Amino acid sequence: MTGTTPSHHDCDVLVIGSGAGGATTAAVLAEAGIDVLVVEEGPWVEQGAVVPFSLEQMDRQYRSGGVTVALGRPSIAYTEGCCAGGGTEVNSGLYRRPAEETLERWRRSHAIADFTSDEFYAICDEVESDLSVSTVPGAHTPASERLRAGAAALGWEHDEIPRWMTYPDGGDADSGERRSMTRTYLPRAIEAGARVICEHRVERLFSDGPRSFRAELTGPDGSPTTVDYDAVFVCGGAIQTPALLQRSGYRRRIGASLAIHPTVKLAARFDEPVNVSVDVPVHQVKEFAPELSFGGSASQPGLVALALTDNWTEMRRAVTAWPEIAVYYAAITSEGRGRVTALPGLRDPLVTYRLTRRDRHVLGQGLARLALVMLEAGAREVYPSFRDAPIVRSRSDLATLGDRFTATAASVMTVHLCSTVPMGDDTSVAATDSHGRVHDSDNVYVNDASLLPDAPGVNPQASVMAVAIRNARRFIEDRR
Repeated sequence: MTGTTPSHHDCDVLVIGSGAGGATTAAVLAEAGIDVLVVEEGPWVEQGAVVPFSLEQMDRQYRSGGVTVALGRPSIAYTEGCCAGGGTEVNSGLYRRPAEETLERWRRSHAIADFTSDEFYAICDEVESDLSVSTVPGAHTPASERLRAGAAALGWEHDEIPRWMTYPDGGDADSGERRSMTRTYLPRAIEAGARVICEHRVERLFSDGPRSFRAELTGPDGSPTTVDYDAVFVCGGAIQTPALLQRSGYRRRIGASLAIHPTVKLAARFDEPVNVSVDVPVHQVKEFAPELSFGGSASQPGLVALALTDNWTEMRRAVTAWPEIAVYYAAITSEGRGRVTALPGLRDPLVTYRLTRRDRHVLGQGLARLALVMLEAGAREVYPSFRDAPIVRSRSDLATLGDRFTATAASVMTVHLCSTVPMGDDTSVAATDSHGRVHDSDNVYVNDASLLPDAPGVNPQASVMAVAIRNARRFIEDRR
């Protein structure tokens, strides 16, 4: 899948990207007998080759080492997987279906045709079987149990989120094996005859009128490669997909409606070790969903230190106690929107995002409520991640937290990026038709998180995979 690559390829369908959208698309098309070529910008990294959530993983499997930012007030850090399997290789594998209300909102707001809940959830059933989506069979991590206990003490709605994991008999949270795209849909695609080229970046697509026919690639050594195809599926994610389409001359409704789940974090210190640096908590608090939800984050020692840096003078003494500290987040469903713009001569697009006044208020409210959960869970100290944040030791300190918090002082971030090439038949808001074909094009399709009309309020990868499989099957029907 790497090594010497010919300077030219031909295929029936080119799939650009190999994450939740690209891998499922490739598998469905290849298993239907279509000649598929998958091009992935990042490397193929076998599971176990790097420690999860480590600096080495960020260097090898994330774009730009995980350091990318959407400009705004405040600027929002975001992460993108850049490897075979995309984000499924680097995230926590948490899986949640979108609510029926979300599907109905998408149908109504963007006039998505043939988008029935029965078909959508039937595909979810298939995905969950293919990925072995399940809850932890044994003991949870201490950090996850703390979040559950705090929510239970307050009487707030909470539950365990299933993951795409397999567990040995008698296993627990520490023994799961990730069922990511490099373990599931990509091998299926390859077994069915698909070819996969890694470490090649697609620079642009060439078209003759409404029909695209060729992609121009750059290899790891800068050497050019071309691919000729009958159709192309762009599955590079909500940032790279609109950027590539814009570089290729497609601009109508493309890149102008970025939706995310803005997130703020805190670190909580307990009286005994709770830190599990290679895993994340599987419990989430949904008392205020879909507006606001709480969960656990990666807690590598370096990430614990990062969570303390906004008020390092007051909080730095805690860093040596990192085994007793875990990091948690509050995520909101944002009213704001962002934009992705490919700029001539620059490799990476310009990404901007604007939080609304309501968004900024809910972020502060969420951080205070999350701190309360931690106190109820038995935390001795809570360290919110914003400049000059107070150390929270009791409920009386929550008022100080609320008074000092401003979104512009917070370390806001996100791992959920959606909606930059939304699908639907309403051309006033949608960039593709109801099955992902770019408007004004005969054979350029999008099949990733870009298609979702807005952020679903839960991890979007269940939505991405179900939509991608639906659209790939429709493509096969139309082709026949």
